[in-house]
Amino acid sequence: MTAGKVLPVSVMVAPVRTLGAECYFALKVWNGQQTGAAAVLVADGIDEHLVTMDSPKENTDAEKYVEKIDIPSALIKRAFGDSLKQALNKGEDVVIRLDWRESVPHPDQRVEYEFWTNSNDECGIRCDEQINFIKNFKGHAQILEKGGYTLFTPHYITWYCPEPFISSRQCTSQCINKGRYCAPDPELDFDTGYQGKDVLLENVRQLRVHRVANESNRSWVWWDYVTDFHIRCSMKNKRYSKECAEDVMKSLDLPIEKIKNCMGDPEANVENEVLKKKQELQSGQGSRGDVAILPTLITNNVQYRGKLERTAVLKALCAGFKETTEPAICLSGDIETNECLERNGGCWHDTNANITACKDTFRGRVCECPTVMGVQYRGDGYVSCEACGPGRCTINNGGCWSDKKSGLTFSACSETRSMGCECPQGFRGDGHTCEDRTIEGRILYHVAVKK
Repeated sequence: MTAGKVLPVSVMVAPVRTLGAECYFALKVWNGQQTGAAAVLVADGIDEHLVTMDSPKENTDAEKYVEKIDIPSALIKRAFGDSLKQALNKGEDVVIRLDWRESVPHPDQRVEYEFWTNSNDECGIRCDEQINFIKNFKGHAQILEKGGYTLFTPHYITWYCPEPFISSRQCTSQCINKGRYCAPDPELDFDTGYQGKDVLLENVRQLRVHRVANESNRSWVWWDYVTDFHIRCSMKNKRYSKECAEDVMKSLDLPIEKIKNCMGDPEANVENEVLKKKQELQSGQGSRGDVAILPTLITNNVQYRGKLERTAVLKALCAGFKETTEPAICLSGDIETNECLERNGGCWHDTNANITACKDTFRGRVCECPTVMGVQYRGDGYVSCEACGPGRCTINNGGCWSDKKSGLTFSACSETRSMGCECPQGFRGDGHTCEDRTIEGRILYHVAVKK
């Protein structure tokens, strides 16, 4: 949707409560796009408060069109739809102007926005959409926060267990704090895999990461933590755990014990301060609306209704600034995050050879083992990278031990091996240190030095 652009619009009428699985809102929009409409307005068939339109659940039919929709759409009230139809029936010219600058309030020079998400990565298209957005938008978000242009707050949706079912297997496996806060089983199978309470605990951990980082004036680190946690601790790789989360926190220089102590006791029959506030916020007020689906983005207290895509969301946030007060990021596509300048972005680095796995992109930094002078490094990019293949010994001796005496070099790096370090014949050690030598090694060493 382009601000201020006049569009030919397709207007449909369908009672919201009877859309059903056979004709979702998204399918109506797709059909309109197929007929050549530049935008689609779906008019409610009854008088009621407007609700947030959802897309179909994950299924084969939805995959054929949901991701291909690239025109704007909106649900409008019945009365507005009737007025448009009447004008069209009379042969009048109808011009619809879609302009987010008229709908997003801008009360001050700082945009406040919220993102309702989840740490679960086993819920199909929805989960993929959320994490892809976080990865792609991270660079923009961090520039805006570091410049003081935005105030970002993450939220996590929870449900509660009805009193009569608190002791049931469903509630004990999916809830914490005696049924007060619940999340669905990731695999929808109580007998295998992870439980809903595992998701809740990580959700609380991510909320605490944001609070603690915010207290140290590093609120933007939440974006790094969530991205890295997904890469390093994915459910799909069976790495979704507290231990893996703490490894991520350690690499980002976050205070592990402080975050752990703030999480509270999930088995206690008490309210969780953080989750209680989130539950209260789920019920919308005024134009904000209830938060009923994931993901949901709210800008300046108004729900964002556009596509969850990097450029579209950036434009929506920038619309929250008064004209002529937008930061440079809103006016230029040239994005530089420079995250690698501080602690190598929490990535692996070799101080001796001045080599780092930190790579700066417009999406924010990524930890990826580099290729240096044609030599490929392999590893996870966070705590380890090792040179491999031909030529690896030419760069910092492949990270292995070496010693030079009288023009002769002893090295634990060998071109005949693709990776790893091994002390040469007659020497003892792990390949990174070969200080202790056998008698044979000392003889060889002294003979070599004397020559």
